[in-house]
Amino acid sequence: MRKKLLHNWTLKLASLILAMIIWFVIIQIDKPLDTVSFSNIKVTLTNTELLDEKNKVYEILDNTDNVGRVTVKAPSTITDKLRASDIIAEADVSKLTDINTIAITYYVLNADVYSVEGNREVLKLNVEDKSSKWIKVKYETVGDVAEGYMITAASPDQTLIEITGPVSAVDQVSYAGVQIGVEGATNSISANVDVNLYNADGELLQLPNITKNVNYVLMSVEILAIKEVPVEVRVMGEPKEGYTTTGEIEYSPDKILLAGTPSALNNVSKIVVPAEQMDITDATEDVVKNINIKEYLPENVRLANNTFNGRVKTTVHIEEIVTKNIQIPVANINIQNLPEGLTATYPTDIVECVITVSGLGKDVNPLRYYNILGYVDVAAWMQEKELTELDAGSYNVPVTFVLNEKVSIENDVTLPIIVEKTQ
Repeated sequence: MRKKLLHNWTLKLASLILAMIIWFVIIQIDKPLDTVSFSNIKVTLTNTELLDEKNKVYEILDNTDNVGRVTVKAPSTITDKLRASDIIAEADVSKLTDINTIAITYYVLNADVYSVEGNREVLKLNVEDKSSKWIKVKYETVGDVAEGYMITAASPDQTLIEITGPVSAVDQVSYAGVQIGVEGATNSISANVDVNLYNADGELLQLPNITKNVNYVLMSVEILAIKEVPVEVRVMGEPKEGYTTTGEIEYSPDKILLAGTPSALNNVSKIVVPAEQMDITDATEDVVKNINIKEYLPENVRLANNTFNGRVKTTVHIEEIVTKNIQIPVANINIQNLPEGLTATYPTDIVECVITVSGLGKDVNPLRYYNILGYVDVAAWMQEKELTELDAGSYNVPVTFVLNEKVSIENDVTLPIIVEKTQ
């Protein structure tokens, strides 16, 4: 048997090879090979959890996860049916090299092809330690509210957010910023706004490899009408005897800016503090008090200036009363309203009278005889005495002096006048 198998073995081998060649030619004639190309095939990374386990993050460099052209060689019966979605390009993270490259493997889904090749051999990664940190959220309003309105409060619903990514990228971030537009607004605003990242110089950062625990926050802006009104503090009590108020009450500030709804502000013309808060009884010097004006604001009205603590320094000025005697020449005192047919003069031995005036020093001290005038009103005196006629003779009548209303005359002054009938 063995001799038969080995007999003419070279001839038998040649026959086998020839048969294979003939079979291959027949196959090629029946199913010829075809070549087809596909563009922009995305590389899929597998086993990325291996980096997560090492607390690493990656970034694909130089767009190496995009293969410009993949060529497939297969029988035309297969290539005619191929689509780009059938082409698979994979990079296995478990095969990451020391220089952070991964060989790309190509294959075709559910098809027996002669070959599949891409024009990119490796995918390049930047691999870094993963880092996380919490950063503050800063807000900014954009635009101006309508005239007569102001922003009284603004806040995001989160003041901190967490960012995660490569340590080199995370270290660049200083804070998160949000913006909301308020141009022409007359009502409060609330909206979801995007969260952006900024460096310490306030420059916007574009860091696609950074992830945020939230991508937007709810921003609320309170917008109210504003109105400036004066302050009025009422006073009770009297200073100690011999002292008086100057009539001047000093406020710091004397006007305050209020915020509220238009309807609430319409009824507010001033803020009045009741007299119980400013008692000057028996005072001998200025009375000063810091009054919390917030306690006297109407309902639904607040202070508009956030830097103002609401304390109004109120000063009631108190001064000692000054008394002064002044000799007034009778030449300064006019006799008026005499009945018809009568004349009146002062006795020749009466050349002056003395008045005692009192008041604040600034009002009393400048007084001199030559700037004080007076008069005797005969008709008014007769009416008071219930006289209808006046005979010739001598009469004592009261003198009225024309003085600043802030100056008081402490004594009653009368002068004798001599009444005669007109010749």
